[in-house]
Amino acid sequence: MPYVGLFPALAAISAACVFIMTRIGALDHPGARSSHTRPTPKGGGVGIVVAFVLGTSLLFLGQHSSVPDIPFLGLIAASIGIAAVSYTDDLRDWSFTIKLGAQLAAALIAIACGIRFRVLHLPVIGAVDTGWLGVPLTAAWVVFATNALNFIDGLNGLASGSVAIACLFLAGFAWAQTDSFVQAASLVLAAGIAGFLPFNYPKARIFMGDVGSQFIGFISAILGVLASRFGAQTLSVLLVPMLLFGVYFDVIFTLIRRFFAGDRLTEAHRSHLYQVAQRAGMKAWSVTLVHWGMVVWGGLCCVAFQAIQGPAKPLLPLAVVIPQIGWLMYVVRTAQRAGLPRW
Repeated sequence: MPYVGLFPALAAISAACVFIMTRIGALDHPGARSSHTRPTPKGGGVGIVVAFVLGTSLLFLGQHSSVPDIPFLGLIAASIGIAAVSYTDDLRDWSFTIKLGAQLAAALIAIACGIRFRVLHLPVIGAVDTGWLGVPLTAAWVVFATNALNFIDGLNGLASGSVAIACLFLAGFAWAQTDSFVQAASLVLAAGIAGFLPFNYPKARIFMGDVGSQFIGFISAILGVLASRFGAQTLSVLLVPMLLFGVYFDVIFTLIRRFFAGDRLTEAHRSHLYQVAQRAGMKAWSVTLVHWGMVVWGGLCCVAFQAIQGPAKPLLPLAVVIPQIGWLMYVVRTAQRAGLPRW
């Protein structure tokens, strides 16, 4: 990999941007639904954005990318757009409708430039052309994954560290499939996060803000779409969902629970499983480590998933569910012992 020296440089650039944001970033004041207790700067995700856009652009200009011009330019335009809107949200606190509209617009830009689900490689059935369904499937996936990382970004290092670990695994899978762009983009995103994490975990000098959480959610979703083209492996569309299953499980479970409880789904709250665990007395840094461990488990399941063949292959993704069930049971019992309401 001739450009390997680029990644520590990008981490340093990200760290420099984050350091600047600790001085000029808008303050996030604690509230009833906050996990922090003192005003803390936000906007640290700017460093991740700068490192990713700069890194991928340099790789593209240096012809170290397997992505054609139009899809690459679409990805850059969409990612910069969602970063810009989410950064202004950090400053002005946009309504959920505006944020959702920006996410959908970014997804449609990427789709219009050719980044969408086209062919899904399924066991027994084989290659399935998604046809026109590829557009709504891609848009729904991108919007969900973007919001999922935004929702889960409530404890130091949880969202950012989870995505960084997932990117390292994904880069390895892309290397095995000789997909130079997914490999490089995954490592560039991980490098940007590596520059941010020392400022945020275990104690936060700055938060990512929406500019960081929505950005890494959007990019991880796009990488999931691109990874679905790893044609040598069936069900490659499940690689990113398996890696970040802990994030998606928490979000889906919480949305369903709040829906049946009659709560407004767009209203801010502190009832995600990771938040309940912290409120029940578990140290925030340890909750984060649990989620990092879930990503590692998901990565190991992906390794096994890619290695085996035969009728058992489609069943292996179910292995990522096992720690989630255990985590859910633990959080529920801990919350009940702590006397938290509605558990």
